[in-house]
Amino acid sequence: QVQLAESGGGLVQAGGSLRLSCVQSGHPLSNNAMGWFRQAPGKEREFVAGIDWSDTDRVYGDFVKGRFTISRDGAKHTLYLQMDSLKPEDTARYYCAARDGYLRTSSRVAGSYAYWGQGTQVTVSA
Repeated sequence: QVQLAESGGGLVQAGGSLRLSCVQSGHPLSNNAMGWFRQAPGKEREFVAGIDWSDTDRVYGDFVKGRFTISRDGAKHTLYLQMDSLKPEDTARYYCAARDGYLRTSSRVAGSYAYWGQGTQVTVSA
């Protein structure tokens, strides 16, 4: 059984930074493609960032514009999202997701991810 647990969310002022973490437990996922998504109240789940199995390809949502960085530590089975220059419109619940092991590239489509964490809330005040 695959389990993902996010942490690092919180309340921050506009222009501030947060670092989200996602720890994987159960079956090792160090070689799976993974991603971050977010969902604000009343809105659809939105792709934030993705990373492939070998950490050679990272992709981002159009709104990121260089403010966020996705990374992973295979030895710690942990995925990260460094978020800088945060804006009030970044307020949402952020979710970590992993694709099945045979899918080595990330995807912008939420439905293509097999495993999800419970999410961590990020609130950015003006």
